Order: sequence, then structure tokens, then C-alpha cells
Amino acid sequence: MSMEGLVLPASEGLFVSNFTHSLDPKKRLTIPSDWREQVGDPSALYVLPDMHESCLLAFPAREMAFRLEKMRRHSIADRKARGFARVLASQSELVAWDSQGRIRIKDDLLNFAGLADKVVLVGAFDSFELWSPEFLEAAGGMDRDKLQDAARYVGF
Repeated sequence: MSMEGLVLPASEGLFVSNFTHSLDPKKRLTIPSDWREQVGDPSALYVLPDMHESCLLAFPAREMAFRLEKMRRHSIADRKARGFARVLASQSELVAWDSQGRIRIKDDLLNFAGLADKVVLVGAFDSFELWSPEFLEAAGGMDRDKLQDAARYVGF
């Protein structure tokens, strides 16, 4: 099989693997240095509650801008789109890290995801998720059949 002419996507912005870190006494979370490099410029993350699970989603500014552009296509008279924007924006936060690569997420979001001590950071390619170990275990992994169904669904 020849790979000639194959264009591989840049790895910039791809969050893979997982890490377990602890919140420090001031409730700051260290973002892995590899992932901080992937975030790029500006070096900030949008943190928002997941819509299906008790975890948080973290998006780099460029990815959030891409998603917000889709929302901008809706009229301001579109009640459903405005409601979604209002609720999501009011529950989200823009965070930047300090010189040690730590972020401080507001307490409401930490409580939503049950984050009190240990945090599992899970790569999701264009973003990453923040889970309590207990909630991640309760959500369960994907068995082989579910993974195959999901792969077909997204055309992987």
C-alpha cells in the first residue's frame, strides 16, 4: 500500500491519551505540558458542562470559535438557538493557565462534575474531558459492539 500523495492531518490541537492529576489545595488543576502546547495561542480553554455525562469539556479557543461560527448562522429570532446559547454561555468559563500550567475552574463546574480531588483528563481529539474517577467508572467504557456502532455512526 503506497502512502504517496497521502496528506496526514497536523497533530496540532489533537488531544490523545489520558492523565490523572489532583486538584491542589486551591482547587487548581495542572494541564499536561503536551496538551498546553496543543492548545496554541491564545493559551486559554473554554470549559463547559457536558450535555450527556457528569463531566466537563475543555475546548481550545480556535475549536470553540469553529463551533460558535455554526451558532452564528442562526437568526437572533431563533428562540431555540438563543436559548441554547444563553444556557451554555452562562454555565461555561474561559480559563487561562498560570506559569506552572494550572487552571482554576469555578466551583459550580467542579461540583457539576464531582471534581473534588482526583481528575482524569481524557483526550477526545479536538478537545478533552475532565472526569472524576468515580463518574468515569460509572459511565462505563465502550464495549467492542458499542465501539463498532459508534465508529460506523461517525464514518470512521
